[in-house]
Amino acid sequence: MRTLLKVAVIGVCLSVGMMLSAEASETKAKMEKAKGEMKGNVEEMKGETKAMKEELKGNDTKAELERAKGKMKGTGERAKGKMKELKEKATD
Repeated sequence: MRTLLKVAVIGVCLSVGMMLSAEASETKAKMEKAKGEMKGNVEEMKGETKAMKEELKGNDTKAELERAKGKMKGTGERAKGKMKELKEKATD
């Protein structure tokens, strides 16, 4: 009886620990996605800022190039965030 009780307590502790671990990794996955989104937005804002500076100088072609570079970097950062999110979900 004593052994059965010990095994039951250990089983409950392990299952609770696994549930808490799953919640922690889900939270980390959401954080990675949010960081990717934030970095993507920052890169797009940098590109837009550089584009405005070039437009003030009168370089419309270079402005469009800077804007496009910012969008591409933003997309890349979002993709990195999504991959990190999927990686965290996969490690569950």
